Amino acid sequence: MGSDKIVLSYSGGLDTTVAIRWLTERYNAEVITVTVDVGQPEDFKALEERAKAAGAVKHYLVDAKAEFAERFIAPAVKMNALYEDVYPLSTALARPLIAEKVVEVAKKEGTNMIAHGSTSKGNDQVRFDLAIMTLMPDATIIAPARIWKMTREDEIAYARQRGIPIKAESSKFSIDENLWGRSIEGDVISDPSIEVPEEAFEWTRRRNQGKAVVEVEFESGVPVSVNGKRMNLVDLVKFLNEYLGSYGFGRVEHLENRVVGFKSREVYEAPAALALIYSHKDLEKTVYTPRELRFKRLMDQEWADLVYQGLWFEPLREEIQKLGDEMNRWVSGTVRFEVDGSGFRILGRRSPYSPFSEKIASYNKGWYPSDEQARGFIEIWGMHSLLANRVRR
Repeated sequence: MGSDKIVLSYSGGLDTTVAIRWLTERYNAEVITVTVDVGQPEDFKALEERAKAAGAVKHYLVDAKAEFAERFIAPAVKMNALYEDVYPLSTALARPLIAEKVVEVAKKEGTNMIAHGSTSKGNDQVRFDLAIMTLMPDATIIAPARIWKMTREDEIAYARQRGIPIKAESSKFSIDENLWGRSIEGDVISDPSIEVPEEAFEWTRRRNQGKAVVEVEFESGVPVSVNGKRMNLVDLVKFLNEYLGSYGFGRVEHLENRVVGFKSREVYEAPAALALIYSHKDLEKTVYTPRELRFKRLMDQEWADLVYQGLWFEPLREEIQKLGDEMNRWVSGTVRFEVDGSGFRILGRRSPYSPFSEKIASYNKGWYPSDEQARGFIEIWGMHSLLANRVRR
């Protein structure tokens, strides 16, 4: 493959816009930009114009929303994917798909030179680099922001000197959005002791008072309808983000353990992701045996860790997911819940595969073990503990 072309994963922000001209000048190469639509609210026409004005010779826009939902969001729901029990992996899930589409364009254009906008402090560099290395082992990966050592102010000055149009961005916060969530970084948010200012939020600004009551139906672990209305997964997630977010639900704030070796205060908005995962976990509890449930929780944590750490192509991730798919065959039914700005509460659930029996569980009617059965069960159940206590005391 030739090296006269560089394919750049292009978000449209300051870093990747400056990178177009920087790559052109440093490598004397033609820069081809690729933007992958994974549900970010973007003016893609303006984004293409900005890329070409900065020096891109060609621009690709890849609509991958449906693929993102089917191949990444659906498994994330099935695996209850919450990194460190809180973060629904919105940014982490999108990176391997974006890298895959960028590699496809590089192969089409006949080059092995691929660039992205990640910095040397971020997790995304790990996710992009490992995905590209897996999908194109002979790729030459260039990360300008790891090389040029420019500050944000330096980049703005660089763009102005060369007449490069840059996106009007928040002077305070760095934002990354897709269908599954919105991440917020920068400014005072970096200090974990300071409350996140309300101006940082967008999806979860309260516009409706009271509580929202919603019923979601799942089929084999995947959400298929809201309040009785069937939707494809893209539309269902969009609807829940808008509706639940309008009640102030969906904020995540935590001190995150990054892949790159330090803690970072992270803030996210993910109304649909949180509600769907909480509901799915409840439905799993309704359906699974106690042993299945406890083992599945171990699987969920490992799956989320692997995805967060950029190891989407790790064989263990694929193997865990296959077992998760098998176990989710039985996770069908409906979950009803309510949300507001203070949280999430399950109101009820039902599933044709639930082993729950009112006849057995009721204290007022139905089956009751005899006194002899109860005594025998208790003694056998506690035998290990009873014997250990006798010899130790």
